[in-house]
Amino acid sequence: MFEGTVTSPDGTVIAYSAWGEGEPIVLIDGATAHRASTPENAAAAELLAGRFRVINYDRRGRGESGDTAPYAVEREVEDLTAVIERAGGGRPATVFAWSSGGHLALNAAQAGAPVARMALFEPPVIAGGGHPPLPPRYVERLDAAVADGRPGDAVALFLTAVAGMPEDAVREMRGADFWPALEAVAPTIAYDGRNVGDTMSGRPLRADLWDKVDVPVLVLYGEDTWPHLAAGAKALADHLPTATLKAVPGENHSTTPDVLASVLGDFAEGA
Repeated sequence: MFEGTVTSPDGTVIAYSAWGEGEPIVLIDGATAHRASTPENAAAAELLAGRFRVINYDRRGRGESGDTAPYAVEREVEDLTAVIERAGGGRPATVFAWSSGGHLALNAAQAGAPVARMALFEPPVIAGGGHPPLPPRYVERLDAAVADGRPGDAVALFLTAVAGMPEDAVREMRGADFWPALEAVAPTIAYDGRNVGDTMSGRPLRADLWDKVDVPVLVLYGEDTWPHLAAGAKALADHLPTATLKAVPGENHSTTPDVLASVLGDFAEGA
């Protein structure tokens, strides 16, 4: 494994880990996650390293990556492009993204980033009921909580409004050992909210949304996941002309490194 950094155009230093050589695969985490909190990424990368160059990076504001204000989705697109071009050897990459990281991947492809194909695991789309839409002013409320020195309130809003956890359960979590780590990345939860945009509003996906995405897209969902996530995956696959929908047997809103490596390796090789 190699540890390195790239510098985004706005001067933000983005930290990454890389395994193997060959065609690049870049892994993108969803909300709150980064390299230290997703060991399954590293385990899957090790399984793929014999065939690919696999790159796992910390999104800006998380882990060992820096951050530069003001935030814009375009800055994260530039981060991903810098990782692909400098850490990936300059070749267009297969991009795999967890959850709301899938929206970043789609936004990057829409903007012309060097993405050859995308595999997206349960990108959150609210379609067909089963889950309330995001509450009004969701992103603004996240920003306000962080600005007021209440990062725990931002985390709690995400866990209740997006993850669907009961408020009582979230209150109990505030005393857990892992809570400070969630508060540390609280400022970046709104970044995912901006990438997601209005796709969790409960309204149909806009016709012009990702209309420039012309690369193969594999939309994955766990066979045992929550019904609203499966419905959202189907809605996204139906929306994208180049997309294929695939259920992953026995999985929910995550999967194991061996299953991920198998699916991702086959997809990257065009199988």
